Amino acid sequence: MTQTIGTLSGFTGKIRDIIPISDEVLLYRGHSRRREYQLHPSILREQKFKDAEETILRELVASHPSEFSTDTSTLEQLARVQHYSLPTRLLDVTWNPLVALYFASNSNIETAGEVIIFRIKKQHVKYFDSDAVSCVANLANLKIAEKEAIDFSLSGAEFNAQPPIDRLLQFIKVEKPHFRPEINPVHLKTVLCVKPKKSNPRLLAQSGAFLIFGMTNSLDRTPVAEISIERIQINGRKKPAIINELDRMGINDATMFPEIEKAALYIRRAL
Repeated sequence: MTQTIGTLSGFTGKIRDIIPISDEVLLYRGHSRRREYQLHPSILREQKFKDAEETILRELVASHPSEFSTDTSTLEQLARVQHYSLPTRLLDVTWNPLVALYFASNSNIETAGEVIIFRIKKQHVKYFDSDAVSCVANLANLKIAEKEAIDFSLSGAEFNAQPPIDRLLQFIKVEKPHFRPEINPVHLKTVLCVKPKKSNPRLLAQSGAFLIFGMTNSLDRTPVAEISIERIQINGRKKPAIINELDRMGINDATMFPEIEKAALYIRRAL
């Protein structure tokens, strides 16, 4: 049953009661509109975004190559694109439940929010340089027709011999020259948790991580066995009080968004 809270102490009490078992970790995400926001990444929310996925990435890299000059993988490029609010197949999550509470409470006052708790099996948590993550991330480089042409009824050599998979392998080998041409179709259909490089201040400030989606559109409609979900509802009328409490704990606009313009705006509002 969905739990409802209206205070910071009530929230931390609920969080204390959620104990991970030995083979899982806990991550969190905040939604300011409980009934409207779903667990799918921005690239999969509208057909026009799905159709243009490989164009979105290339366009930004082509327009601002210096911004991406230090990136060595498609995952790093996607994380940077996500930072600039363009749609990707990444969904932001955090290791810090108070960060999730901040995002659940910081907007849409009067509307119920929620904090989603993800129980994720440890073997399903990958680092930024994981082969499985490279396979999923590079789906972003395929055209929509190529992704839709992948036949998941095949396996082994037959699966990897398909033209779309052969092209996917070409992109993977750009960042991993010694990658063996043996993509596991299971990886392309799941959702993985990724520990990224903390390559920008916002990721560091928000204790950020990502869920990266393969050919799964939504965790709400298509559950993944290695990820279970719990929810805590946030009383919409209590959001301003919660935000004030979080501010006293050092969780506010300036600390969550450490770019100078956000800090300046926070200072101005506090005057």
